Amino acid sequence: MSDATAANTTDNGPVLAADGTPLKRSLARALRVQKMRALLLIAPLLIFIMVAFIAPIVDMLFRSVENQITSETLPRTVMALEDWDPEGLPDEDTYAALTYDFVEAAERRIHTRLGSRLNYETTGISSLFRQSGRGVDDIGEDYADQFIELNPAWEEADTWAMLMGAPDWIEAASAAEDAGPSFRLSVAASELLPETADAYRGFARTVQQEDNDNPMAEEPWFPVYMALYRDLMRTDVSGYDGPMADLLIEADAAVEGFTGMSPSEAWLDLNDDWGDRNVWATIEAFSDPYTAGYFLTSIDLRLTPDGIEAQPEEQRIYLLLFQRTIFMSGMITLMCVLLGYPIAYLLSNLPSKSSNLLLILVLLPFWTSLLVRTSAWKVLLQQQGVINDILVWIGIVADENRLALINNQLGTIIAMTHILLPFMILPLYSVMKTIPPSYVRAAKSLGATNFTAFRRVYFPQSIPGIGAGCILVFILAIGYYITPELVGGRTGTFISNRIAYHISSSLNWGLAAALGSILLALVLVLYWLYDRIVGIDNVKLG
Repeated sequence: MSDATAANTTDNGPVLAADGTPLKRSLARALRVQKMRALLLIAPLLIFIMVAFIAPIVDMLFRSVENQITSETLPRTVMALEDWDPEGLPDEDTYAALTYDFVEAAERRIHTRLGSRLNYETTGISSLFRQSGRGVDDIGEDYADQFIELNPAWEEADTWAMLMGAPDWIEAASAAEDAGPSFRLSVAASELLPETADAYRGFARTVQQEDNDNPMAEEPWFPVYMALYRDLMRTDVSGYDGPMADLLIEADAAVEGFTGMSPSEAWLDLNDDWGDRNVWATIEAFSDPYTAGYFLTSIDLRLTPDGIEAQPEEQRIYLLLFQRTIFMSGMITLMCVLLGYPIAYLLSNLPSKSSNLLLILVLLPFWTSLLVRTSAWKVLLQQQGVINDILVWIGIVADENRLALINNQLGTIIAMTHILLPFMILPLYSVMKTIPPSYVRAAKSLGATNFTAFRRVYFPQSIPGIGAGCILVFILAIGYYITPELVGGRTGTFISNRIAYHISSSLNWGLAAALGSILLALVLVLYWLYDRIVGIDNVKLG
């Protein structure tokens, strides 16, 4: 044993390496260094997989349940609706909360996004939100006129800033030339006039963030006057001695004689649909930050205040599309097996010179653009196309009874079978090429017929290729959408076409993510069933 490599052993201590450290620790360090090197080598591929594959799936799963837009756009309304009895319309406090939320959302131009989101659940809400956004800032104008008529000081921006702002904020904002520091409420104002303080804070921060204006120089929105009226009607301010005390006490004594529309009357005057219980039910049902609504819609159900209900019959399309996708993908896979098996058998048993030529013919469409192949099928399959012309010419089909080969399920199956056939032939060919011909010859020499030798000797050895081809073709078929879109018509489209529609046209990404998640789960379940029934170990590519 050399000095450099020998491990030293003491009578009672651990075994030591050549450098004097314990051998166990030295081996662990060497193993850790090897693992780090291996990790660094695969790091680029690992990062690529995480960014290009794992992250999109995680994002899709999150979007399928994410629903924060309602609670972020209408926070006060969502809280007010927690105690709402769906049997009737919301109370005045809820309509008032909607006013303060909506005027902020309209100023920030985000109310239409919420309208579009809720329109996925109840048709017509999008136009209701757009129209309401144009008139919500007039709510409270009748109260504003009466406050200003009582004392013109209520029209001054300084009056409101002195009444609502914290003392240090007033000092800093007065000296600022632009929007100034972020608005902060006075503790006294928030305790004495909570609704007004909340409405004014929304106004002040919105004009600062959206318009870069200073609240010290901006008259508040009309809804703030309505909030002041509502606060003064239920609060005694006679003991108040803070800023603008005289003005506030004067207004408190006068508000009993004010007249104007209540919040609910103002909204119904804006649009009668705000008296529709279904509109409020939709807002309440989708007010949680996370929702199962997209998944329920994906299986033709819907979320209502009364619980989960089935969609109206004319809107039940997704379960039909899932069933059609599974059925047509299975048919395409079956057709590929029936057509691909004899071709692969022929390729594997021909001499190399002939088989290579045939293999090129198989691969030629594989190298051709998918769009070109699909467009070619549109020319071939239409009623005035090449195939129908040939059938009419040889007399199989009458000219007035030409076959409907396109814009239906048959057209999709024909075109996709042709497109996916190489994915079945290549695994089959790779497996069949490894089957020794001597096995079949040995079976025949023992008295087996050609069919028996094929059935009992050759075919069982080709099953791994069939399994690999079926998995490839089925999984590719279940996600196709270009070919079904072009040749499938109304009855030959897949669920993937609906996913593409929601991503690119309706912009309902949540529903598209839910449909995609269900499709992913469906593929995993089918893969698990295949593994249980056939065994994934039997799948081979050569």
